[in-house]
Amino acid sequence: MHHTTTRASRGRRSAPIAVATAITLALAGCSLGGGPTPSSSPTSPGGTESDGGGSAATSSITLVTHDSFALSEDVLAAFTDETGIAVTQVAPGDAGALVNQLVLTKASPLGDVVYGIDNTFASRAVDEGVLAPYTSPDLPASAEPYLLGDALTPVDLSDVCLNVDLDWFEENGQEPPATFEDLLLPENAGLTVVTNPATSSPGLAFLLATISSYGSDGEDGWVGYWEALRDNDVLVVDGWSDAYYVDFSGADGEGDRPVVLSYASSPPATIGDDGEPTTAALLDTCFRQVEYAGVLEGAANPEGAQAFVDFLLSGAVQEDVPGQMYVYPIDDAAALPAEWADFAPLATAPHEIPAADIAANRADWIDTWTATVLP
Repeated sequence: MHHTTTRASRGRRSAPIAVATAITLALAGCSLGGGPTPSSSPTSPGGTESDGGGSAATSSITLVTHDSFALSEDVLAAFTDETGIAVTQVAPGDAGALVNQLVLTKASPLGDVVYGIDNTFASRAVDEGVLAPYTSPDLPASAEPYLLGDALTPVDLSDVCLNVDLDWFEENGQEPPATFEDLLLPENAGLTVVTNPATSSPGLAFLLATISSYGSDGEDGWVGYWEALRDNDVLVVDGWSDAYYVDFSGADGEGDRPVVLSYASSPPATIGDDGEPTTAALLDTCFRQVEYAGVLEGAANPEGAQAFVDFLLSGAVQEDVPGQMYVYPIDDAAALPAEWADFAPLATAPHEIPAADIAANRADWIDTWTATVLP
């Protein structure tokens, strides 16, 4: 999330895609047209199991993902229909928690294939050896700039940005902030909620955006900026869902803070009766986030895992992810929802930091942020 309710994400990654409430959910093909449905209990690789309805899965894979993963039921069902492979989902948390769990369980992997590792945590997954070499041969040209080694396939991208509740600012007769600096103004004290970079991939993306913007030079660097933001009563929470749905005043939020860390793709989910969104993304504050899929080292069904990575680049999936996870498809030829052109543009100049720099400094940056911002 990407942006979801997850994309995200999100992530996640705004309206909402249903958050997975169960840790394990059988996702073997389910026909929206009322056709036969395979058993909800996946079969063992190489085995055959039928529910008596005339459909059978000849093998299975376990997909390990963040709790914002969502595809339309008919799109996901098509994978099982076409390959005979049933899919079970395991969702240990957001993207940060996902990578942590992959590292902790690498001696006995949680599944066969992973989706949802993003570019802020990718180097850790690679360095810890949790991924087997595989990059999908179906990779579109538009994905090539985002390649990170030979074990991760880019699937989607999004911009993590601050979002504002336009209705709140109008009702309070106040101009909404537009930049990082605006958050420090006295009139914006106590209005912003962000997520912890140690526990949230959007939080880490936002930290990286401030590092990209301010650099590391003394009081004028990113640490000085966060000191000022802390002193202006920024609220920090652990995850995107809490920030957006508990503390944010806009969208479906129930809180009193009209500035929240979310995604550039969030506003279309808040379109009101007048055809205009009630929230807006601050595109000068964005960090470009890319989500990846990969085959897990030690997978019980590596061939099935590879097939699923390929499937995530198919036209059906690429055109499904904007509506389901509020992320941009990595394939720039995929069709987008019409309202995205008006209300969900990607930033023209997003903040970016090379993956090697993130890998070399991430732990120190998070430790410094924690010592600076949290009591």
